[in-house]
Amino acid sequence: MSANPTSRETSTSMLTVPETFPPAVAVEVRGLQKSFRIPTQRIDTLKERATQLFSRTEDRELRALRGIDFDIHRGEFFGIVGRNGSGKSTLLKLLASIYRADAGTVRIAGRVAPCIELGVGFNPELSAHENVALNGVMMGLTPREATARFDDVIEFAELEEFTEMKLKNYSSGMLVRLGFSLMTHVDADVLLIDEVLAVGDASFQQKCFDAFARLHGEGRTIVLVTHDMAAVEGHCDRAILLESGRVDRAGEPGDVARRYLELNFGRREPGEVEGVASGARDAQVIGAAIERASGEPASGFAQDEEIVLEMVIEAVRPLVRPVFGFQLVNADGLLIFAPEPILLTDRERLEPGERARIRTRIANPLAAGHYYIHAAVGRGFEGRDPVAFRKNVADFVVYGTRSFGGLVAIDCAAESEVEPRRDDGI
Repeated sequence: MSANPTSRETSTSMLTVPETFPPAVAVEVRGLQKSFRIPTQRIDTLKERATQLFSRTEDRELRALRGIDFDIHRGEFFGIVGRNGSGKSTLLKLLASIYRADAGTVRIAGRVAPCIELGVGFNPELSAHENVALNGVMMGLTPREATARFDDVIEFAELEEFTEMKLKNYSSGMLVRLGFSLMTHVDADVLLIDEVLAVGDASFQQKCFDAFARLHGEGRTIVLVTHDMAAVEGHCDRAILLESGRVDRAGEPGDVARRYLELNFGRREPGEVEGVASGARDAQVIGAAIERASGEPASGFAQDEEIVLEMVIEAVRPLVRPVFGFQLVNADGLLIFAPEPILLTDRERLEPGERARIRTRIANPLAAGHYYIHAAVGRGFEGRDPVAFRKNVADFVVYGTRSFGGLVAIDCAAESEVEPRRDDGI
């Protein structure tokens, strides 16, 4: 990169070159707004269009971005995350000058290379060889440079056998490989990558992240839009979370990833779940609360963070030798855990109207997800005579990006031993 790279400013006016630009900043976004007009009546046929020619059409406004501000530093690997419809792809297209902002400014220092949507910028009637030459020039290479780098682009994309095939006959995965490979070979200062990489197979995705590491090490600025929180935590220096067109969270990738998972799993306020009570003839499950180890009410927990469950039981009739229990189930209703029956600590009987409060500390080796508590009351030390049961008396979300195969993480230790070769042929 040159010491004084060119800059470009996108706003509601014509493109201009700003007189000053912070030397440590690669991308500067200020007050960015973008809206779309969505017709309320769909017109599919020529007849419908003709009959509606002089009719007043109605539409609604979709505010994709509502005035966002952030900076991306030079040489930074920057993540943009958010749920579907949050404004991520709109923002990336504004950065790539595909869309024009309604208000606000985007200033980018240096040459930009986008890899945003399948086939964008490619001519489907041309071959890979012709498209690489054409798009390489559009991304800032000279015709000689684009021709000289063709073999490297095709080799990285693993498309040596398809160079003369028209792109309209390419699969989506082949288009992704070609577009990404070209982007990494044009010496751009700022790379814009959308979640199209999810189309590629596992081996090519790993190849892409290896390329990210190389480009990041060279000081390139990388902007990645993704739903993969493991990729955000594993590769990004900083990240922002968009929600309803606004910046909901910005900063450390781990903090942004946890907030994304909270929103994605539909975090609830404590006590919001309505349970279904049954068997209330002799006892009732009045309610339950989920708390942190500090006693603070909570509905979301990081992986490995201890969970405290408090249940309140009321006797309707005399209850001799009551026992209490609960079931922990996931969002699919699959039983994850149920403890041994819990006894009263200082007595064996509850009189009508008396309440018992039971607090249980639960270890949390759970995978990220949404979980529910079912509560029960039984009679007899083994609880073989159930008298009350309430489903979904409480719920909580576990968030985090630590992945493991299955529903829980169980500590395990392994040893290996290599046996010497045997010469007897057995």
